[in-house]
Amino acid sequence: MTRGSRSALALVTVLAIGAGIGAYLWHANTGEGGAAPDGAIFAVHSEPRAMPQLAFEDEKGRKLTLADFRDKVVLLNVWATWCVPCREEMPALDRLQQQMSGRDFQVLALSIDSGGAPAVRRFYDETGVRSLAIYVDPAMQATSSLKIVGVPTTLLVDRKGREIGRHTGPAQWDGMDALQAIKAHMVRP
Repeated sequence: MTRGSRSALALVTVLAIGAGIGAYLWHANTGEGGAAPDGAIFAVHSEPRAMPQLAFEDEKGRKLTLADFRDKVVLLNVWATWCVPCREEMPALDRLQQQMSGRDFQVLALSIDSGGAPAVRRFYDETGVRSLAIYVDPAMQATSSLKIVGVPTTLLVDRKGREIGRHTGPAQWDGMDALQAIKAHMVRP
């Protein structure tokens, strides 16, 4: 890659991040794009929504999709190490994984860092995150395929791989409201 193309890529990345932050702030202030009604943690959809094919990698570079988590309720959190609200909420996601992990539930924290798994490993070590596995999407394809306007964005995915709710912005994921909302959707049909 030439110096000019690296500079252009850096500029595009900065502009995309700025646009994402601006969109996040606008949506957060207007209550659109994932705001939950009446203090609920999720904006729950009236019907489950089909999810696009979402490909990502684990820490060892193995290719995965959401289908690999079929038959579990998944809390899919799209985040980045450079995101200040993400930094604040990751310990709560880690505690949630500790409390609820098992064959029925999985926190899937999907990093969109271009630095990939090494950047996430450093972040986990710095912040004391121990229970979350490393999943990365360094190409940031999840943001466009899932129509994410800012990070963090969290989707609640049912056992069939369908989106049943969404939250834009940080949350206290190990708090009573979040635990009750997640458990309400874990009941087997």
